[in-house]
Amino acid sequence: MIINTHSHIYDEAFDADREEVFQRAMEAGVTMLLLPNCDEKTIKPMMEFYEKHSENVRVMMGLHPEETRNDYKDKLKIIEQFVNDDIIGIGEIGLDFYWDDTFKKEQIEVLSEQLHWAKEVRLPVSIHTRNAFHEMFKMLDHEQDGRLAGVMHCFNGTYDEAKTALSYGFHLGLGGVITYKNCGVKEFLAEIPMDRIVLETDDPYLPPVPYRGQRNEPAYIVKTAEKVAEIYGVTTEEICKITTENAIKLFKLVS
Repeated sequence: MIINTHSHIYDEAFDADREEVFQRAMEAGVTMLLLPNCDEKTIKPMMEFYEKHSENVRVMMGLHPEETRNDYKDKLKIIEQFVNDDIIGIGEIGLDFYWDDTFKKEQIEVLSEQLHWAKEVRLPVSIHTRNAFHEMFKMLDHEQDGRLAGVMHCFNGTYDEAKTALSYGFHLGLGGVITYKNCGVKEFLAEIPMDRIVLETDDPYLPPVPYRGQRNEPAYIVKTAEKVAEIYGVTTEEICKITTENAIKLFKLVS
């Protein structure tokens, strides 16, 4: 049994075979998919998939940093309407200055507002941080008042950044990147308490070895679980059990 805490199975990359992909995930032991939203346009396909598979799917609502442009206020108004009892988290939100920082000010403002949503409704957040840990931790210094919890999605930072994330009460989301040869997280992961990690895929992106270069799928989370188990020196079954329990507790999941 595995809970995949970050899947974009509603993405157009799966339009031709979405149901088959979902079935493969179930057959691989993935009992639940948590779907983060990206922008106002992804709400409809995400919610349609959720309604079709509500026993095995939960959804979050948020505006992705890479989708933050000059019209962010209009997007936030639309997305905020869906912050209700149907969702289990606020996400995918965060800061991303990898390509450029043209909308740095807007991204910071959007993240601040969505962190306020999370605190108001007492929901965990799924945070995307790329080339922006300094700015992210500065924001969390200001915003963390005991009401924020969540996942540093697709964590690929340093050991010090991992310790800082944990100090704010966050979990580390581990995906296919942990299987890559040049992933630095492998060097210190065993020092991270196992009750502070969860598993994810971020499909259709970042497929684990041996699927690099292909479309990622929710079922491939098994390869991530195997690598994480190897690093900790425990069985894959134990990692699946622990990370599933972590996800249930963090996102307050019920079947």
